[in-house]
Amino acid sequence: MAENKQVIFKGYIDRSPTETDMELRINKVELKVPKGSGAFLVKNLYLSCDPYMRGRMRDFHGSYLPPFVPGQALEGFGVSKVVDSDNPNFKPDDLVSGITGWEEYSLIQKPLQLRKILQHDIPLSYYLGLLGMPGFTAYAGFYEVCSPKKGEYVFVSAASGAVGQLVGQFAKLLGCYVVGSAGSSQKVDLLKNKLRFDEAFNYKEESDLDAALKRYFPQGIDIYFDNVGGDMLDAALVNMRIHGRIAVCGMVSLDSLSKPKGIFNLSNLIMKRIRMQGFLQSDYLHLYPQFLEYIVSNYKQGKIVYIEDMNEGLESAPAALAGLFSGKNVGKKVVRIVHE
Repeated sequence: MAENKQVIFKGYIDRSPTETDMELRINKVELKVPKGSGAFLVKNLYLSCDPYMRGRMRDFHGSYLPPFVPGQALEGFGVSKVVDSDNPNFKPDDLVSGITGWEEYSLIQKPLQLRKILQHDIPLSYYLGLLGMPGFTAYAGFYEVCSPKKGEYVFVSAASGAVGQLVGQFAKLLGCYVVGSAGSSQKVDLLKNKLRFDEAFNYKEESDLDAALKRYFPQGIDIYFDNVGGDMLDAALVNMRIHGRIAVCGMVSLDSLSKPKGIFNLSNLIMKRIRMQGFLQSDYLHLYPQFLEYIVSNYKQGKIVYIEDMNEGLESAPAALAGLFSGKNVGKKVVRIVHE
């Protein structure tokens, strides 16, 4: 037996999460997996903080993932090491990435999007970002949903986040003109000087988002990769070019609102023949092998950079997740539970 520290979900909320919506608890875990169970036990090394987790804190069962269970540990993407196994596909000391519990040890009975980690010359935490769900979201959303062409005008909101920073770099690799929005001067500086965006602006300093987009896109926007929804989406609709494409990846601006605001400029979809499409990365999992080859090649050549925001220790996880919804993270938010 061993002690197992967990982050427990206390109860459903209708607002942005705070640290007090979660609590730390310690229980006991058996380090041997029952024979005939087909399960395996992992020791979690890294946990990922992602915006979609906010939706699982509502008592709503109509989404693509069920809500968290009050009184039980949260779940999310993690990087883990197999400790013991009754599953022939996973052996002790295998490194894996996929859905796990927010705890030190997790018994995995139904592997969800779980993959063995075979490329060991890249930081393990990158399998939660660059090589993980956010990276693949950026890849599928940009290349499959947006159908980009060289020379097009691309706008990315929440551009310094886990997904946005890669969408912008993919667009630059294709030869597009790219502008990103973010919520601080520090993030704007990162976008322009490290992530190679052509331009970037702090949306909090803009009193008129329509005017800001006209300033950066005097000829209009071909592709809008939307991570925020709300007022930014409304302004982008006015500034889209004919036959523009909008990939709806996230609606983080609505997470703190109990009654979401309406979108007023949808008539542009008709007038400009715009295609606006929501998507989930899980719809495109058949493309993961080619995504992995593309990312690893470009990363090793220095053509793609990735920014992480690392918290230390499981006890820091509630604050890390809550901070995601107030813009405290710079880059991909990860919690390191133990050092490899």
